[in-house]
Amino acid sequence: QVQLVESGGGLVQAGGSLRLSCAASGGTFSNYAMGWLRQAPGKEREFVAGISWRGGYTYYADSVKGRFTISRDNAKNSLYLQMNSLKPEDTAVYYCAAASTRFLSDYTTRSFGSWGQGTQVTVSS
Repeated sequence: QVQLVESGGGLVQAGGSLRLSCAASGGTFSNYAMGWLRQAPGKEREFVAGISWRGGYTYYADSVKGRFTISRDNAKNSLYLQMNSLKPEDTAVYYCAAASTRFLSDYTTRSFGSWGQGTQVTVSS
């Protein structure tokens, strides 16, 4: 099973940018679709963005479409999330997750079987 470690979270003002990274080890990272999900205090974990195994297909929640960009580098076993024009409502713990399939058909937490420990993103107004 793949192990995932996120980094890059922090405190940023509204309108700012952050880039999250996820390093994978212990599995065949390039075989599976990957995703970013987030959980705000008192809310359920929600899908943010996903990417197919070779990066040819990307998927975004409506709330982040046009502001966030997911990408992957299979040679480096790494996943990224570039977040621009951040809003206070983007404040959450962000999780990197691995699916068990090459493409995503279900954009919910059910698609993902391996999770990182999360990284906090806080956007101040």
